[in-house]
Order: sequence, then structure tokens, then C-alpha cells
Amino acid sequence: MSEIDELERRIAAALDRIATGVESLGGAGAASGGDDTVLEAAAALAEAQAALEEERLANAQLEERVRAIRTKQETEVAALRAEAEEARARLAALDGDLQRLRHANEMLTGTNQELRAALEENVGEPHLINKAMLAELESLRAARAVETSEAQALLGALAPLLADAAGTDAESDADAPQTEEAT
Repeated sequence: MSEIDELERRIAAALDRIATGVESLGGAGAASGGDDTVLEAAAALAEAQAALEEERLANAQLEERVRAIRTKQETEVAALRAEAEEARARLAALDGDLQRLRHANEMLTGTNQELRAALEENVGEPHLINKAMLAELESLRAARAVETSEAQALLGALAPLLADAAGTDAESDADAPQTEEAT
């Protein structure tokens, strides 16, 4: 921003010089009618026009830099949004697996209570034992799915950090002086 302010100041100064030259041309030319005043005014005008062109070029360069920065920023924001969406998807999968685990554990608890009640009455019901075993298997599968989802979420969160660290290590390795050990 300070560069733009400086350019605006310089353009205003160039325009002031042009206005001063035009005024002096009009006033001096009418008073003396000499060629010296006209030549001075023409030189001042040419100098002002050159300064104005220089400022226009500098302004165009600054605008191009701003466009490049804006494009880079938009690209980075889009990448961050994509990463955020991936993270949301992983967390949604983890949440689904956790819900499955809770349901399986509730089912296992209920089945175990039924089995315990049947055994207290000395009634051995094989279907309750089978039901309890199936509930326990489902609980174990759900726990495994939760562990897998947690690992995927952690890997997804760590991948960008590891990539940055690897990039930093590669840069520091490239910057380090290469020495050979004498044997």
C-alpha cells in the first residue's frame, strides 16, 4: 500500500509541475512574447510527461504484482478448503463408526443382562449365548472400525505437517555445506 501512496504522490507532483509550466508559458509568453519562455515550458512539459509515463509504468507493475499475489492467495485458500473438506469427511466417518460402536455395546450389554437373568433362573438358553457372542463380535468389529477411522483421521491431519517438515528438512540439507570425510 505504501508503494501506491508514493506513486500517487509522485503523479500529483508531476501534474503540479505540468500546471506550473502551462501557467508560466501562458503568463511569460504573453508578457515577453519570447522564445526562451516557450522553450522552457516545452522542456518542463516534456519532463512532466516523462515523469507521468514513468509513474504509469510503475503503477502497472504494482498492479501486476497485486494480481499475482491475489491469484496465489486464492489458490492457497482453495487448497485449504479442500483439506478441510477431507478432514470433515474423515471425522464424519469416525463419528459413524463411534455410533456403530455405541450401538453394538448397548446391544452387548442388553444381551448379557438377558443371559445373566436366564442363568440365574437356571434356564440355559443357547440362543441367548449365540446372541451374546454375535453382539460381542459386532462390538469388536465396531471397535476395530473406530480404531481404523481414528488412524485415518490422524494420518490425514499429520500428512500436511510431515510434508512441510520434509520440505523444511530438504531445504536445510540443501543449504548445509557439503563436506567429505577424510579417511
